[in-house]
Amino acid sequence: MRTVVFIHGAWVTPACWDQFVAFYTKRGYRCIAPAWPRRMDRTIAELRADPSSLAGLGVQEIVDHYESIIRDQAEPPLLIGHSFGGLFVQMLLDRELGAAGVAIDSAPPRGVLATELSVFRANLPVLMQPGARKGVVRMSYPQFRYAFVNMLSEADARAAYEKHVIPETGRIFFQAALGANAVRVTFTNPSRKPLLMIAGERDHVVAAGLNRSNFRKYSRSRARTDFKEFPGRCHWIIAQDGWQEVAGYAADWAEEVTR
Repeated sequence: MRTVVFIHGAWVTPACWDQFVAFYTKRGYRCIAPAWPRRMDRTIAELRADPSSLAGLGVQEIVDHYESIIRDQAEPPLLIGHSFGGLFVQMLLDRELGAAGVAIDSAPPRGVLATELSVFRANLPVLMQPGARKGVVRMSYPQFRYAFVNMLSEADARAAYEKHVIPETGRIFFQAALGANAVRVTFTNPSRKPLLMIAGERDHVVAAGLNRSNFRKYSRSRARTDFKEFPGRCHWIIAQDGWQEVAGYAADWAEEVTR
């Protein structure tokens, strides 16, 4: 039985993967969705009440945490990540881990630059919070509405915010925005396993164009890299209506490249 490791992004917990986990379990996969370090075994309510443990958490610690989990598996698993989790999938594949990887609405590695105004509008309020670089940042509902769920109804957007959103370490946003070595990927690595990049056409926080730029960075690699853009999808693509199409496309692709 193939294992799939789901890697969540910023502002949320593994609960964002509940529907994908159910889908892949029915498809015959063994599914694990570990939390980022410093938030394991803590409820959303506990993290909202006291997020201090997240202060200073950086990309290196998170990726090392997932590397340990992946190495503990009997066979190389399929890796599926969303947002920052998509970036971590790219980094883990670059470490030659996993059987294949799917990066959904992936945050960009070093060298992939945003030019879309929506990306700046979605991310600047986070970077400008006092003490953000070494502390904990928060996302208001209006910020979440614009950045994550711009294609959802007001009721569904509010429900997603109330159910999922937690405070976050500010350090990772500065590492990504400044193109730090911590988010570096060797795009020409010929030994990495296949990668599928999935973009949502209407994503504000990681615009589809940014994902296309990320994909083009792999153009000189001999390792297989594929790209798929889904129309009408926002950053909440993994839970937005029609998420089954995204889950199914990724599963079909993974099964084809790992035969």
